[in-house]
Amino acid sequence: MNIADYITIIVFIAFIVIIFIIATTGLTLYFFDKKQSASPVLRNYPVIGRMRYFLEQIGPEFRQYWFTNDREGKPFSRADYQHIVKSAKYQQDIVGFGSTRDFEEPGFYIKNALFPKLISELKINDRAIVDTNRYVILNEPAFTPREEVFKKHTSQAFLLDDEDAIVIGPNVRQPFVVKGQIGMSAMSYGSLGKNAITALSEGLAIAQGTWMNSGEGGLSPYHLKGGVDVIFQIGPGLFGVRDSDGNFDWEELKRKNEIPEIKAYEFKFGQGAKARGGHVDGEKITPEIAEIRRVEPWKTIDSPNRFREFPDLPSAFDMMEKIRDVTGKPVGMKVVIGSPAEADKLAKQMKETGKGPDFITVDGGEGGTGASFQELADSVGLPIHSALPLMDEALRRYNIRDRVKIIASGKMFSPDRIAIAIAMGADLVNIARGFMISVGCIQTLKCHTNECPVGVATTDPNLEKALVINEKKYRVANYLVTLREGLFRLAAAAGHDSPIHFGKEDVYYKDDKGLVLSLEDMYK
Repeated sequence: MNIADYITIIVFIAFIVIIFIIATTGLTLYFFDKKQSASPVLRNYPVIGRMRYFLEQIGPEFRQYWFTNDREGKPFSRADYQHIVKSAKYQQDIVGFGSTRDFEEPGFYIKNALFPKLISELKINDRAIVDTNRYVILNEPAFTPREEVFKKHTSQAFLLDDEDAIVIGPNVRQPFVVKGQIGMSAMSYGSLGKNAITALSEGLAIAQGTWMNSGEGGLSPYHLKGGVDVIFQIGPGLFGVRDSDGNFDWEELKRKNEIPEIKAYEFKFGQGAKARGGHVDGEKITPEIAEIRRVEPWKTIDSPNRFREFPDLPSAFDMMEKIRDVTGKPVGMKVVIGSPAEADKLAKQMKETGKGPDFITVDGGEGGTGASFQELADSVGLPIHSALPLMDEALRRYNIRDRVKIIASGKMFSPDRIAIAIAMGADLVNIARGFMISVGCIQTLKCHTNECPVGVATTDPNLEKALVINEKKYRVANYLVTLREGLFRLAAAAGHDSPIHFGKEDVYYKDDKGLVLSLEDMYK
């Protein structure tokens, strides 16, 4: 026999073996499926019925890329997602051929002044320069990844002018001065992996003038990697400032307060996507994370849905006063507004006691989280466009608005959303998922499983390695700078020299009949 005959025999044997394996596997599955009692589909349609579960599993990806139009997807549409990615990768936010927004639908619109401000009239801190890297597209073939190069890029930081800087806690020993109105919302190490937190810290530091919130999981060394300002969040579990018995540890707070990056403290009373305590699966609680949080490793954490230390506003305000006195830094609270009465109750207590927070983070019910219960995420707490005006108006009604800054949180991922929030009463805004997308999140909705395929919301080292810090940190910086530039651009269109001047007279709501109301009319 010649070589060709031997190859033919080998191929034939391999074919028989493959057929045998397929047949054996199919028969095994057939008898297993027929006898199992959990799935009626598999019981009646063994083997073939498994296709149903396969299609169900890949359904979100199919809908995202094939069947859902650019504006339909939730929690972020493809248009929203691509806008963030393009801002982060290319520092580009230009569209062609017009908007895909449905202008027949109700929605908010920003005033276009007859005489907008010229670029030269804007009050931008032109001394702040950002040195970053961004991609430049060379070619976009149909069946292979686009050809692009990573090039150095220099731009303005688009920070507020010095005299427009926002001061949190002007009367404390160490006020927190902010020159950019956009910062990173609370995201803990443990919910996100160390590479993601590091890339965020270093990227925010490159962009300058911003902050990151530690999240309720305590301050990790990765939050400090970039040297960016930090708001240290204290949740009901007291992670990072608790003793071995779970009680508040004042000596640990004093040690934390020596860290120069910590500029303020925030008590987490609630979160829009989960009006309960935080949850982290035990498989995410590595020994390192356990040490940071001061808990047991590999044990699932469910923190209380409120602080045991203070059951009411008077005792909560007393705690804030004590922390402010001990640290000399501003103290705030993160809340979910559930009704006008709750906003009024908070403002009234501040007025009557002269105590309370230096800033209030108002989190909308549409906010995101690593893990929550469906009924809480869907139905508990008002969305940001309802909650924010309620809080602002309550503070103004009691004449204490000048005492406290408001930070808005809840899908603030684009300049127009940020401008509308400022007009509704916010001084600053927090972003979480927008920054997650900037470091690589692809919306697989697996944050709670520790199986994030792109290494963002996971502590699995085999998955984390997908996230390259020295590439993603520049995306973070680019995204933030692009947001701030867009915010100044909108301010100019509305006739203001700075986005700090957005007010209720600058935003209008158009209903489904085409009728128009200003925010001033809506919230009289």
